[in-house]
Amino acid sequence: MIRLWGKIIKDNKIMEQQEYTCSEEMNYQQQLKRCITEICYKLDIQKPYWLPKNLEEYNKYKKTSFYQDNFIEEIDFDRFEIIVLEEK
Repeated sequence: MIRLWGKIIKDNKIMEQQEYTCSEEMNYQQQLKRCITEICYKLDIQKPYWLPKNLEEYNKYKKTSFYQDNFIEEIDFDRFEIIVLEEK
């Protein structure tokens, strides 16, 4: 089970946030992908692309930030951040 917190940040303030918990029926990668997809859907933003920097941050700290470089379309916020709150 993964519990993930996603937040949209602009001018160092949290503009919107969502949490999502995935079931244990999937492997870790599938759970993570599902959590991010659901959070992005609820926040009404496109799914970001993972760059090598994001993978490294996530593996090391269980959190990462996505900036304009991670999105195809123009974004109206500074960054989208995800943080793992719980893993089982």
